[in-house]
Amino acid sequence: MIPGGGQPNMQQLLQQAQKMQQDLAVAQEELARTEVEGQAGGGLVKATVTGAGELRALVIDPKAVDPQDTETLADLVVAAVQAANENAQALQQQKLGPLAQGLGGGSGIPGLPF
Repeated sequence: MIPGGGQPNMQQLLQQAQKMQQDLAVAQEELARTEVEGQAGGGLVKATVTGAGELRALVIDPKAVDPQDTETLADLVVAAVQAANENAQALQQQKLGPLAQGLGGGSGIPGLPF
């Protein structure tokens, strides 16, 4: 309810929506620049992804390389990338969660990308 039964100030609502959209864009840019790491095999395989989930680096310790068992190495790579992506998702929630809550829990404002 609006105090006094008046109509909401549409200009003010639009300004708030635009500010939230700008804040979201800034947070998304920051996520794209921030790198997080995941690892598997006790650190034998390390994957680095951006906060947006883009794989940037993969480091494989030579001890993890067994030409007779490439399947285990593949599993370690997948596990490291998954761990890095889970860390990226946690970072996304930390950075973007408050912005979504400010928009009514992400219930959506038409025309905004969330």
